[in-house]
Amino acid sequence: MVNYVWLALMLLGILAAGLNGRIEIVTKAALEGAQLAVKTAFGLIAVMAFWLGVMRIAEQAGLVRVLAFLVRPLVRVLFPSVPRDHPAVGAMVMNLSANILGLGNAATPMGLIAMQELQRLNPYPDRASDAMCTFLALNTACLTLIPSTVIGIRALYGSAEPAAVVGTTIFATACGMTAAILADRFFRGVYRARGDRLC
Repeated sequence: MVNYVWLALMLLGILAAGLNGRIEIVTKAALEGAQLAVKTAFGLIAVMAFWLGVMRIAEQAGLVRVLAFLVRPLVRVLFPSVPRDHPAVGAMVMNLSANILGLGNAATPMGLIAMQELQRLNPYPDRASDAMCTFLALNTACLTLIPSTVIGIRALYGSAEPAAVVGTTIFATACGMTAAILADRFFRGVYRARGDRLC
C-alpha cells in the first residue's frame, strides 16, 4: 500500500511540474533528495556509534541486567500464559530492557529468540498466540529512555539542544506503551467474548 502512495506522489509531482512547464526541477529535486539522504546517513554514523558505545558500556556494566530485574515482574503480569522459568521470559525481559535503553541492535536478536520460544508454547502454530501479540505490541511501542537516533538527527541539523527531546520522548513512548497494553487487553477481551483468539 505504501508503495502505491509513493508512486502516486511521484506521478503527481511529475504531472504538476509538467503542467507548469518546469519538468527539469523533478530531476534536480530527486538528486538533491538523494544527496541529503546520503549526508544524513553518514552524519548519523558518528552519533549512533557514540551512543551505541555508551549503551554497550552500560550493558557490560550490568545496567541491562538491573533493568531486566526491574522489568521481570511486569513481564509475569503481562504474559500469564508463559511459564515462569521458560526461556521466553528471559528473552523478552532482555529485549524490553534493551529497547528501553535505546539498544535497538541488541534488542532485535533477543526479540527473535523470544518469538521462537513463544512459538514453541503456541498450541496453534499457524496463528500468533496471545502472548506473541502482546509481545509484538510491547516491542513496537516500548518505553525509550534515550532516543539516540532523534538526538543524532537534531545534532546533525544544528539543533542548539539536541537532547532536549529526551523528556518528551520518555513521556510519548510511555503513553504509547500504555496505549499498546490497553489495546491488547481490550481486543483480547473482545475476541474472547466472541469465542475466538486474538490473532
